[in-house]
Amino acid sequence: MQEFFMDYGLWLLIALLVIIGVVFLLSGRKKPVEPSAPLEVKRSAPPVAPPAPEPVSPAAAPFVAPEPVAAAPAVPVAEAIPASPAVTSSDVGAHDDLLKLKGVGPKLNALLIELGVTRYAQIANWSDADVAAIDARLGNFKGRPVRDQWIDQAKYLAAGDLAGFEAKYGKI
Repeated sequence: MQEFFMDYGLWLLIALLVIIGVVFLLSGRKKPVEPSAPLEVKRSAPPVAPPAPEPVSPAAAPFVAPEPVAAAPAVPVAEAIPASPAVTSSDVGAHDDLLKLKGVGPKLNALLIELGVTRYAQIANWSDADVAAIDARLGNFKGRPVRDQWIDQAKYLAAGDLAGFEAKYGKI
């Protein structure tokens, strides 16, 4: 018996897989239903149009002044994370390469820039409330700031400590 499986085991396994595949393919098909009696086509009356409103003469219609629209309540607009004091006026418009942060790819980089996060110093100075505010707006990337330790990474990069960054997080 053992010799049988040694000689034909591979072929038996292939045959079993083929049988399972055929059963799977055949079980997914729905059998066509043959009608037992010819179907009757029911004809309905054409749809009836709703009655047209009666025309009103301009002299008979009273003038109604439009009501003033009340101002909509102010909706708090989510503000960008404020720039850290380390950012000077000469740095306005410039931004750091956030792609150096581990876990930040091109899509997340674009999203962070859209949210106003452009500098390592900003991320390094985030509080827990800032992390929660940004994390709530990251959509599919939710949880990444904490999981990838962006604040710690940003502290190294903001200080220019590439050796310390690479020692802890790997080569840039």
